[in-house]
Amino acid sequence: MPPMHGSSQRRSFISRLAAGTAALGAALATGTSPLQAMTAREDFTPARHPQDDWFDQIPGKHRIYFDAVSPKGAAEGITFASNYALANKNGYALEATDLAIVLGYRHFATPFAFSDAVWAKYGSAWGKAIGYTDPVTGAPPVRNVWNAKDLPGNQPNRGVTVDMAVSRGWQFAVCDLATHVFASIAAAPGGPSADDIYAELKRSTLGNAHFVAAGIVAVNRAQERGYTFSYVG
Repeated sequence: MPPMHGSSQRRSFISRLAAGTAALGAALATGTSPLQAMTAREDFTPARHPQDDWFDQIPGKHRIYFDAVSPKGAAEGITFASNYALANKNGYALEATDLAIVLGYRHFATPFAFSDAVWAKYGSAWGKAIGYTDPVTGAPPVRNVWNAKDLPGNQPNRGVTVDMAVSRGWQFAVCDLATHVFASIAAAPGGPSADDIYAELKRSTLGNAHFVAAGIVAVNRAQERGYTFSYVG
């Protein structure tokens, strides 16, 4: 720490130290975490926006957000959510309706929120762009791999498909910015425009999908709405 010159600087430092010590003491006395106590001094309340109200409309005693940014992450997010639900069932006798689970698909995980129909049309271009191949064919996929049931063993989704996740009531936050990017990747000379493909993709998400302005924004908004955060990769 650089030396402080002048009595005013020393007083300012001592006052900040005293405030921090008081916050820590209060935290220990009340059971509040020191971080919560320190941030509470700022008297910060995040703004609420109607675009994010769907986070509060998911029933559940516990809230968690899984953040996926890659093809593998899109699958492992399903696995982690499965483990989370199973552990809550076995350890706490909680049912699926007791848990608010959101899977955030952004960056290269985004297209795995879309149906087989659009993958059949645009999956080859997407696979080449993100360097991903179908584990069965070894070629760029022309189906939503994480909604398939014929995959070889030891896949990162452990046999749980996107449709199964939907049936369990889990919700998906789909990055709108990335959707525009993947629409542009799919656009080819003489074919539909990127805008037309974007509109098609918006109509072709799997169930329980919510388009968010950007995946990284949803990461922020979910935590402001009381969701714990788990980065998947």
